[in-house]
Amino acid sequence: MGFDTLDGLRALLAEMPGADSAAAEGAAARNGQLTKPPGALGRLEDLAQWYASWRGDPQPVLEAPQVIVFAGNHGVAARGVSAFPPEVTVQMVANFEHGGAAINQLAKTFGARMDVVPLDLDRPTEDFTQGPAMSEADVVAALRAGWDAVDVAADLLVVGEMGIGNTTSASAIAVALFGGAAADWTGRGTGVEGDALSAKTQVVADGVARHGEAGDGLDVLMRLGGRELAGMAGAVARARSLRIPVILDGFICTAAAACLARTTPGALDHCVAGHLSAEGAHGRMLEALDKAPLLQLGLRLGEGSGAALAIGVLKGAVACHSGMATFAEAGVAAG
Repeated sequence: MGFDTLDGLRALLAEMPGADSAAAEGAAARNGQLTKPPGALGRLEDLAQWYASWRGDPQPVLEAPQVIVFAGNHGVAARGVSAFPPEVTVQMVANFEHGGAAINQLAKTFGARMDVVPLDLDRPTEDFTQGPAMSEADVVAALRAGWDAVDVAADLLVVGEMGIGNTTSASAIAVALFGGAAADWTGRGTGVEGDALSAKTQVVADGVARHGEAGDGLDVLMRLGGRELAGMAGAVARARSLRIPVILDGFICTAAAACLARTTPGALDHCVAGHLSAEGAHGRMLEALDKAPLLQLGLRLGEGSGAALAIGVLKGAVACHSGMATFAEAGVAAG
């Protein structure tokens, strides 16, 4: 299975498998027999049943999560939209590869395989205020890199990113997909404030105005996105084809995934939101996608860090669902 054009990916998205209804029914029945009062585990019960439905097993296990961090550079960074220079992207990739970043520690803590995928770091995307950020060939290559990075043996996927300037890209995507003013969707990112934030907001507005004729979410991704955002979108799509559940990270990851949702309705049914980022517009985006975050810890690091932390929540939900005894097994009288 694969694609070499955006239309090819559109066709695949339209044919993606859904959740397993028999597994969902079996998981719901099991949940009703566990040694606890009904609903006592709150949202953990819903999470476990959601996970079971995508894995096709009413009593699943979660033991092979994968974290993939994609990295890319943005031409729009030359407009001073970040507090850090573009060289930081390459430096942070080296840090990921040597195990020194926050995401390395979180992946290790929750038993996740971690992969790092740098995407043409010596070739930034184009400045999207002047033209499309990527050609179709470039965006398809990045989407395919994400698609190919997913381990078919994984039973959970987290995707993260690194790319100086990518909150600007994500903000522009959000305006294009969901409407509103640039100021509604543009935040501090790596820490810009005052006049620098105003200038960043204007860059977002200029980019969206330049591409007002953009079509669906994949077209928006090509025009306003970055290679690492496309990589994340490709990985999320591949996970759907394999019925691998996904935990979404923060603002940038959610913007990338939203491009799939705005191309094919229901494309993110296999995804949950790992956390609510401190990047101001993330909550608005999650509401637009009808995704309630699992955690709210004031994080705004990216890298997949919030989603990786949420692996523990999902592991706990699945362990309780699949490992607890039923009333009959435990010899406990049901209420």
